[in-house]
Amino acid sequence: MSATAMNVRGFAKRKRDARKISMVTCYDYWSAQIINETSIDCILVGDSLAMVMHGFDSTVHATIDMMATHVAAVRRGAPDKFIVGDMPFLSCSKGLEVAMDGVQQLMQAGANSVKVEGDSHQIPVIRHIVEAGVPVMGHIGLTPQSIHGLGGHKVQGRGDKAERLVDAAVELAEAGCFGIVLECVPSELAACISQRINVPTIGIGAGPDTDGQVLVLQDLLGANPHFKPKFLRTYADSHGVVGEAVNRFHSEVVTHAFPSEAESYR
Repeated sequence: MSATAMNVRGFAKRKRDARKISMVTCYDYWSAQIINETSIDCILVGDSLAMVMHGFDSTVHATIDMMATHVAAVRRGAPDKFIVGDMPFLSCSKGLEVAMDGVQQLMQAGANSVKVEGDSHQIPVIRHIVEAGVPVMGHIGLTPQSIHGLGGHKVQGRGDKAERLVDAAVELAEAGCFGIVLECVPSELAACISQRINVPTIGIGAGPDTDGQVLVLQDLLGANPHFKPKFLRTYADSHGVVGEAVNRFHSEVVTHAFPSEAESYR
């Protein structure tokens, strides 16, 4: 584990010192325990848990209660890590009272900050959350909660839309976001945004020049061999390892090889 635990001020310092930030998306207690013993800087409890943990086809099915339950589990498993909790679908678009109720739930569940998707239309609520003393991470580019409006999972910010994305990043930084996730944007644009604003950018599918990188734990562990986006690098074959282990268990049960005398009580 890192000698010094990350806090919200550490993000800006990392950018000033040109030291990359590592973030992993994690959803449960057992994996959070593992991450707590690693050098990873921070954990995102993302609304992608609706898909990865609950089997839905998009993140729009995540609810604030669902998010709070998973944030609490991750906090219990990773007491030493900085945790960012996602504000789920429409939770910031129903007025300040609803938004602040959601923020309260996530923070009381154990988050150190919240993440809000979107730009211009979210500026008032982001300012309000920040003024209430809660750190906010922004998220632009491919915003999965808006997947129906975007027409699918497509790279964002190409051509004449690049300038708009730069402006959005500037707006979010000026609204008080301590960091901004850039998802699925061209490398050159991500580099431009990272140079333009004074808060760190965390990339996923945004090239090497962001101030940090984030991947979903299950993705980097190779849990789903059918999920192979261009931006993903896998660091293990957990799908194969787990499958092999379960098959070995099955084989040893049916051949009476498990349990042995040493694994039995007398």
